[in-house]
Amino acid sequence: MNLALWLERTAAARGAQPALLSGGRVVADYAGFHARSAALARALTGRGIEPGARVAILSGNCPEYLIALHGIWIAGAAAVPVNARLHAREAAFILSDAGAALVLAGAREGAALAEVCCVPQMELGGAAFAAATAGEGMAAVERAAEDLAWLFYTSGTTGRPKGVCITHGMLAATALCYPVDVDPVTAADAALYAAPMSHGAGLYAPIHVRMGARHLVPASGGFDAGEVLDLAAAHGPVSMFLAPTMVRRLLDAAAARGSWGEGIRTVVYGGGPMYLADIEEAVARFGPKFVQIYGQGECPMAITALSRAEVADRSHPRWRDRLASVGRAQSLVEVRVGDAAGRPLPAGEAGEIMVRGAPVMPGYWNAPEATAKTLREGWLMTGDVGRLDGDGYLTLVDRSKDVIISGGSNVYPREVEEVLLMRAEVHEAAVVGRPSAEWGEEVVAFVVPAPGAAVEPAALDAHCLGRIARFKRPKAYVVVPALPKNNYGKVLKTELRRSLGDGPLDREAT
Repeated sequence: MNLALWLERTAAARGAQPALLSGGRVVADYAGFHARSAALARALTGRGIEPGARVAILSGNCPEYLIALHGIWIAGAAAVPVNARLHAREAAFILSDAGAALVLAGAREGAALAEVCCVPQMELGGAAFAAATAGEGMAAVERAAEDLAWLFYTSGTTGRPKGVCITHGMLAATALCYPVDVDPVTAADAALYAAPMSHGAGLYAPIHVRMGARHLVPASGGFDAGEVLDLAAAHGPVSMFLAPTMVRRLLDAAAARGSWGEGIRTVVYGGGPMYLADIEEAVARFGPKFVQIYGQGECPMAITALSRAEVADRSHPRWRDRLASVGRAQSLVEVRVGDAAGRPLPAGEAGEIMVRGAPVMPGYWNAPEATAKTLREGWLMTGDVGRLDGDGYLTLVDRSKDVIISGGSNVYPREVEEVLLMRAEVHEAAVVGRPSAEWGEEVVAFVVPAPGAAVEPAALDAHCLGRIARFKRPKAYVVVPALPKNNYGKVLKTELRRSLGDGPLDREAT
């Protein structure tokens, strides 16, 4: 089934219900939302976009984003939402790998992309887009559950982005787990998009469309804690997905202005570690409004959940242990902790987290070897290490892929290391994360100079800024004579992380 049918059905049943809001201003009701998406679909078809083609979206959050997403689906094409924070060259690689026929881009993102990429563009929200969404609409193209709906790019251990194939069936499974395992949704609610629509926040859009809820986009197009508090107070009840660092900033802003989170119904958090002290403080101020989820691009948002009651509970004898966990398996998946061969381990023993079920991807885009390595006998090998207790609560122990999660965005060390190693004066490089009160983690690079060469952190910083997104580039560069290694020549990143607290760093980037 084409997931865009949910919009069609809601428009038929609740056409006059406010649907898309920008900073509190109603942009479209559900009838208008559907009409504009269906018109865009016809325009895309007129441009030669056939079922199964890939159409990218490169933009910050805006109401037009949801119109574009559903227009792509109605046309039978697959959406490729690209992180608007990426460097233009990184975005260009994704478009090339996906074979995108068209990119719907924000004005700023499109201008930067045009300098390095020749994929045809249409400005999201521009004159051509307005004309395309004002014409005659079309019926949704038939799609099967296994057909591609969303191509989500996530980097692997090699640092090169891989496209996760998210099907219509996967999106439906993720969406239907939400009201069962995370939070009920009604037409009176509003989904507030403060986190990027290209990631988790956008994946929760379908269930809010199906239930006829409002879709509230901050006028800033991003996360501003004060703006979020104001919008929630004026347009609640609102629900939102936030990274843990955003929760911390929201909490600080609320405390500073004496707010108790008026209008906030639910905050779903995930995408990185949440300090116990922070979530305890958040519950103390806002009340039982927090739900934790754990997922990956390969099983989006749908591995485990820790309910609002469990997050807020202080009566259970093991409430701290449970609060430190990521909850229990969601309804449409099985979760196992296994050994190196995938055999299940006893409760309490650490091993690789494995998942199977309807929300799990069928594979990576044009990457059969990576698919075969990650999917074994129907199980997704997450690469994360965790342990299950006797009651089914899963606790993450480590991220075996060495991912750094900064501000809710993944930074893959190998990718940054390869950029640094492009410099002739750099002999070796190792990138690790260090704790950050503001960002959760921040990137630090250890660099070994080439023989006879001098390394200037400022030059390295400029080099990184020219090739990767700003959020990926190191916040500090540490020049060292050698990297610690084991007998097999593997860099001991645990020692590097430990050394970060031993003295001043060579240079803090700004």
